[in-house]
Amino acid sequence: MTLHPEPLPVVTRADHVPGPEQGHWTHEDYARLPEDGKRYEVMNGFLLMSPSPTWSHQHAAFEIASYLRAHIKMTGLGEVIVAPFDVELAPDTVVQPDVMVVLREHFHRITENCLIGTPDLIVEVASPGTATYDRNHKYQAYAAAGVAEYWIVDPEARTVEVLVLEGNSYQPLGIYRGQAVLSSRLVPTLRIPVEQFFA
Repeated sequence: MTLHPEPLPVVTRADHVPGPEQGHWTHEDYARLPEDGKRYEVMNGFLLMSPSPTWSHQHAAFEIASYLRAHIKMTGLGEVIVAPFDVELAPDTVVQPDVMVVLREHFHRITENCLIGTPDLIVEVASPGTATYDRNHKYQAYAAAGVAEYWIVDPEARTVEVLVLEGNSYQPLGIYRGQAVLSSRLVPTLRIPVEQFFA
């Protein structure tokens, strides 16, 4: 008997969900979705569904949020927000970053139900099923919206890639692992060895 591995869950188009034709979804349409336990986002008018996060994903996201909170919220620089919380980057693009930072001067972008506009820093914890989405579609959307700093976290490799916006595109500050201290322009006081995020 031959065992076949199950297909890897990936980010897919949610064509089965009643609503506008794909390519025409807006934040208003998205906000009317009934709560069904699934994780949806709208990217350039397309409704997408993400796989459920793994334990290693959630662990890394929580640890990073905890360290960021100590350096952002506790010092009065801003607010740290964790998923699920909607971000309307544009009328046809709504995302739920794993972790984000909004500096104090941009608190007016935060409403009770979502953030309207651009976070200052976004952290996405990639998994095999979301890595392509995080490195392509979200990369382009975040750059276009003006997100100043974007971290892509790989729990399997235990790395954090830091990208900073220069002009209209991201430039790498580095890929950090082990005892390397992550370099951040937005949070220069964050002096934590990257391995702490995965401990």
